[in-house]
Amino acid sequence: MKAKNRNQSLSDSRELDGSYDQLTGNPSTSQSKQTIKQRFLKLLPCCKPEAVPSISESNVEDDFELSTVCHRPESMDKLQEQTKFTKKELQVLYRGFKNECPCGVVNEENFKTIYSQFFPQGDSSMYAHFLFEAFDTNNNGSVSFEDFVFGLSIILRGTINDRLNWAFNLYDLNKDGCITKEEMLDIMKSIYDMMGKYTYPTMQDDIPREHVESFFQKMDRNKDGVVTIEEFIESCKKDESIMQSMQLFDNVI
Repeated sequence: MKAKNRNQSLSDSRELDGSYDQLTGNPSTSQSKQTIKQRFLKLLPCCKPEAVPSISESNVEDDFELSTVCHRPESMDKLQEQTKFTKKELQVLYRGFKNECPCGVVNEENFKTIYSQFFPQGDSSMYAHFLFEAFDTNNNGSVSFEDFVFGLSIILRGTINDRLNWAFNLYDLNKDGCITKEEMLDIMKSIYDMMGKYTYPTMQDDIPREHVESFFQKMDRNKDGVVTIEEFIESCKKDESIMQSMQLFDNVI
């Protein structure tokens, strides 16, 4: 019985990442094209890639694969129902995720480490912290494959309201249902820190606060010092530049 469960677990994993043909049970010979989605996956390593063999290698042993996966995601069919990705897209995403993170989850420190590689000229640690918390919907200090694809599905395939709600949750740092000037200032400072002090033209220290004041002047409709989700969504929908930026994600995957 134990051997049967073990084989079934391995089969489920390979079915999810598309590493075998579901009709014949043989290893898949097709190679998916690399797309921009691969860049999202690079945000999520949990160990050094060179320390773990690629799952695409034909000589990977069953024992190795099972021992390195400590979190196994739900079935692909269920994830397909819960997200707006196709079966093939989920397979590609999972294959890349498992290559970068064989243990199945990524913690905040590793998330920060790889994110910093995209912004070597600045300090991205604080913004990466906010971003990690937005993906860590269970507040357990780790991001699983399910957490990743649920968030990615909203960002890339969600409705305008879905995307704006996700963005609001990112800015609402203490999750009390409204954005304060202090929270928005923390976000703006983290963005400027991430972009670095050597940008051109040079950013002045008071620029983040000026952006916050502009943000609240536009979105705090009743002038009570906080921005609610209703005010945020209504104001964003009336801002042409924000709507255009939302549409940039439509064809990423």
